[in-house]
Amino acid sequence: MSTAPARPRLEAATLGQALVMLGLLVLCIALAGWQVEPLQWRAPGSARAGAAAAVALLWAGFTGLVLLQRRRATVAPAVPAADAAADWWVVHASQTGHAEALAHLSAQALQAAGQSVRVAGLGGLDVERLAQARRVLFIASTTGEGDAPDTALAFVRRAMQSPASLGSLQYGVLALGDREYRAYCAFGHALDAWLRHSHAHPLFDLIEVDNGDPGALRAWQQHLGQLGGHTGIPDWNAPAYQPWRLSERRHLNPGSPGGPVYTVSLRPDDAADLDWVAGDIAEVGPRHAAADVDAWLLDTGLDGEQPVRFGDTRICLRDALAASRLPALPKDGAWPDAQAVVDALQALPHREYSIASTPAEGSLVLLIRQVRHADGRLGSGSGWLTRHAPPGARIDLRIRRNSAFHAPTDDRPLVLVGNGTGLAGLRALLMTRIERGHHRNWLLFGERTRAHDLYFRDELAAWSAAGGLAHLDLVFSRDPGPLKYVQDAVRQQAARLARWVADGASIHVCGSLEGMAPGVDTALREVLGDAEVDALVEAGRYRRDIY
Repeated sequence: MSTAPARPRLEAATLGQALVMLGLLVLCIALAGWQVEPLQWRAPGSARAGAAAAVALLWAGFTGLVLLQRRRATVAPAVPAADAAADWWVVHASQTGHAEALAHLSAQALQAAGQSVRVAGLGGLDVERLAQARRVLFIASTTGEGDAPDTALAFVRRAMQSPASLGSLQYGVLALGDREYRAYCAFGHALDAWLRHSHAHPLFDLIEVDNGDPGALRAWQQHLGQLGGHTGIPDWNAPAYQPWRLSERRHLNPGSPGGPVYTVSLRPDDAADLDWVAGDIAEVGPRHAAADVDAWLLDTGLDGEQPVRFGDTRICLRDALAASRLPALPKDGAWPDAQAVVDALQALPHREYSIASTPAEGSLVLLIRQVRHADGRLGSGSGWLTRHAPPGARIDLRIRRNSAFHAPTDDRPLVLVGNGTGLAGLRALLMTRIERGHHRNWLLFGERTRAHDLYFRDELAAWSAAGGLAHLDLVFSRDPGPLKYVQDAVRQQAARLARWVADGASIHVCGSLEGMAPGVDTALREVLGDAEVDALVEAGRYRRDIY
């Protein structure tokens, strides 16, 4: 519903009141003619005059208060009781209701992770109320020729005409649009630019959704899971995986003070599936360890080999359980039959990994750190790929296009910054650039120790020697030396960085959302200045794949 007609309605009401007053005045003059004796003035006395003046003043004050309240209601519509105590605000700017529906799904995902959430329409906010929030997720549609939805026009008029002061605000933007229109996701980008210029801090890069693209929505879900501390959010869209096979697995960092890191190589059943671009994401459908499924079957007494319907196929109960959340054991021990169990199963949520290879390598390579829960259990994705899946095992996988992290198509300089397993995405970008003959590449990478945690060390050395990698800066936090983190290397190389940016360089950052990504962003702003970094973002020359 648009808020734009509010002012015309107020002006119409004022005109109606004026006409009523004029009518009353005409009636008074007409009634005065009925008086038989001539009108005479008689002084009312000071007491009556004072009382009349007091009544008039009270009436004027009351009228003014009513008009002021109406004015405020028109200028800044109220929002549901939002306050600074909420962990998250989810704010929607919706034209057809799609953005609002996604806002409620997002809120439910955060609430399931134990977060408190307020949902509000953008049109009901102003800068003062927005400044009360700590973390806000915006879901913004675009309408017409790149316009804001009708429901957001009031906010655009009130707030977005100039930068505000939102230095304590953290935010993310999901921009909805359709690539068939020239101004694709324009309002989402305009909102993101205004927030950056208002000194708000992005939690991750803007996500574009082309006509409800399921892959982009899954990327948004992945961020929701990470931000809420609960990565088990079920897919909003049913998964459509292709079959791949585990062809190789290698432990890269034995003896490291950090968690074990593995390379995992996968090959598709259909060679046509060797089709992706550096920067794209592999989404893996994890499975439980066979021992965990066997233990569940033993507790329930059900036969794991019993055939069941699972979607459109018939498989055995054991395989259906392996790809699903294992149901809790009932207190009364009364289990329904196997098919009833399968009908109630929920699929395990997918896990996302940056692809570390290009199709020319002949396999899809992942760089995975094992994750362990507080009780010692391995994470469902990392445990399946690095421990439980035997060689040759089927791996359910789908590739999600991530055009926001693709390499530049021209030969401009490219600065690559990352830490830990973030080297995966940077390796693929480097391979693509070298395959294209673009050699102005600079890698800044941080990990724990040089002896144990320098992944792909032989390749990096070979690329440096051959000229495909013009500069290589390495930082190790557990080794002696003045530099501890990759953001320290960014500051140390300030002069070179400024020269590369002046020469048209793009900057790609890949790695951890906590610590590294905000630290690198702060360092870049110290070296280049806020205005320059914001200009790089708007020009698509500063891109991040963070998790």
